[in-house]
Amino acid sequence: MKDKIEIIKGDITEVKADAIVNPANSYGKMGGGVALAIKNRGGKEIEKEAMSKAPIDIGDAISTTAGKLKARYVIHAPTMKKPSQPTDIETIKKATSAALEEALRLKVSSVAFPGMGTGVGGLPKEKAAKSMIEVMKKFLERKGKKIKIILVAYDDELYNAFKKAKAELV
Repeated sequence: MKDKIEIIKGDITEVKADAIVNPANSYGKMGGGVALAIKNRGGKEIEKEAMSKAPIDIGDAISTTAGKLKARYVIHAPTMKKPSQPTDIETIKKATSAALEEALRLKVSSVAFPGMGTGVGGLPKEKAAKSMIEVMKKFLERKGKKIKIILVAYDDELYNAFKKAKAELV
């Protein structure tokens, strides 16, 4: 299972994966953080489609086109109801699980995640990384053997948090 979770440092909008995850808000509005980076690189049609499928409940996820990105899909999993709100670990776990379930539904072979809740959401990177990897481990044990998960860290602190959590949990 260790080989099913890969950790890289970089920009999620440049990752070659079948799907990338957007830690969204329930409205589908892509105004800041990872969401804005995805919209800026992939195109406004991503946000338009996400908003047309809103509201997206916490614990649910929807998928949209990926526009000009290398991915085929963007999976929008809310980590907050309204844009720019703080989030919590339980919400991150629900969003991570919902994104994985959507990836399974889409029958993708790879899905890339940023640090869920570590930017606009305001969570400590180590806590967020640990909660994400706990959910991913359980998912892979149950039904995700065919999905490769790529954790994309935008800085050294998040990269190290992902590495530490993976070493402890997987």
